[in-house]
Amino acid sequence: MWGLPGMIEPCAAPASRDTRHLPPTTRWPHPLVIILLLAAALRLPLAFWPNFHHPDEVFQYVEPAWRVLGHDSIVSWEWRYGMRGWLLPTIMAGPVAIGDWIAPGGMSAFVLPRLLAAIASLSIVISAWAFGARVSRTHAVLASLVAAIWFELVYFAPHTLSEPLATAVILPAAVLLSRAAPSRRDLMGGGALLALAFLFRFQYAPAVAVLVLATCWRDWRRIKPLALGGAAILALGGGVDAMQGAMPFGWLIANVEQNLLQDRAAEFGTAPASIYFGWLWQIWSIAVVPLSVAIFLGYRHAPALLWVGSAVIAFHSFIAHKEPRFIFLSTTVFIIIAALGSADLILLWSRPAWRRLTGGLIAAGWIGTSAALGATGGWSVLWMNGIGAAKLASELKADPQMCGLALYDVFFTLLPGRDRLVGSKPLFAFYSADPLAGTELTSVTRIASTSFNRILAYRSAEKDLPASFKARDCDAVGGVQVCIFGREGTCGYGGAALFTLNDVLKRIDL
Repeated sequence: MWGLPGMIEPCAAPASRDTRHLPPTTRWPHPLVIILLLAAALRLPLAFWPNFHHPDEVFQYVEPAWRVLGHDSIVSWEWRYGMRGWLLPTIMAGPVAIGDWIAPGGMSAFVLPRLLAAIASLSIVISAWAFGARVSRTHAVLASLVAAIWFELVYFAPHTLSEPLATAVILPAAVLLSRAAPSRRDLMGGGALLALAFLFRFQYAPAVAVLVLATCWRDWRRIKPLALGGAAILALGGGVDAMQGAMPFGWLIANVEQNLLQDRAAEFGTAPASIYFGWLWQIWSIAVVPLSVAIFLGYRHAPALLWVGSAVIAFHSFIAHKEPRFIFLSTTVFIIIAALGSADLILLWSRPAWRRLTGGLIAAGWIGTSAALGATGGWSVLWMNGIGAAKLASELKADPQMCGLALYDVFFTLLPGRDRLVGSKPLFAFYSADPLAGTELTSVTRIASTSFNRILAYRSAEKDLPASFKARDCDAVGGVQVCIFGREGTCGYGGAALFTLNDVLKRIDL
């Protein structure tokens, strides 16, 4: 695709050989094509699996995409403070609009952005092949195979989060910029990709800096085409912000102010600097030992990748609020380096038969380890995260009698977004943290109940709801039973006017 070395090995028959009477040979697809098909088969179906990893993928990107299209959506505190850029939601607005056009009010508007993310993740597989092809065909096949099947990379592929999307553009940039003699086009393309990664997730700036330094420290004349490519994308990002009525890059200033200066993110939990290494041990379990050995062996084949991964972990270690997904880029490059190191073991043998046997065993070891780690521990729960909420939302959306929905002390972050809950119908919220409800939550909800005929609440709150609302269906959401409560009849107006969800979120600063 990018003129990657090792992708095509032309073979010509000796001139003296007569092939006129030989049977036609079977031409197998290129190994990278087979591996990409495998990667797509693992990733694309997950776009239809209605789980989510973190509320950000809905409320920071898909919900704003609805606003780009002129629809109502839930506005989280980050967007009220102007802490998010408009480029990613604008990109996702296209798939959202197409999906809604294909099946108005259906799941397609949710599925298509996930398909886009899953397809983008295939660039990681191609990049792994490119790094391996610089060593040997064996390294290329094993590195790309591991990138195709490793459980973390497969799991995050369809999730519309900034970390996997930024990783999907940083890896191709690393391929272009780490060539022995990158051309001007390579430099401009790499600069554009790095700028795009910065706009997707500015916290990956250390990774961008590492790649820029690794590219330019021997020849600083490379900085000009690199900067030109980056400037074009940054200008595009600023233009998109301006089109949405925001100050270009004002989100960056607001994000630094709120999260670094005022520690808003720390309200969602803090952890010590060493926690990322603890999480890697927890996620990889005993496999962390052979993986560490393989990383040690593979480092020499792609040293810039190791520095990229280390820089991301070091930077995020200084930020009080930590989550494993924040270092997805580090996880990805470490796995690719480990795959390159394990391929070295295959080439230790001089006999082709022994190499084939060793290669098969190592590939099987990678596949088995990935499957075992992805099906055990906390990962067995993550695959199912959000399924209960999706089922309840699907039932509500398909309910022809629903004329208004209220959330009763069930926080919106557990749910899959406004459109998948109620579409254009009214959405209210009654929270004990709301100063307009407070200790009178039960009576306030009762008085306002003429404005809605469905309530989402924890099963344990049933006795606090208006007597006319009866439980209809329940499912596990966030590990607790949440139920749809309904009453007969239609909806009036006025009683709940002060309790629309966005107004409540503004009052409680969420």
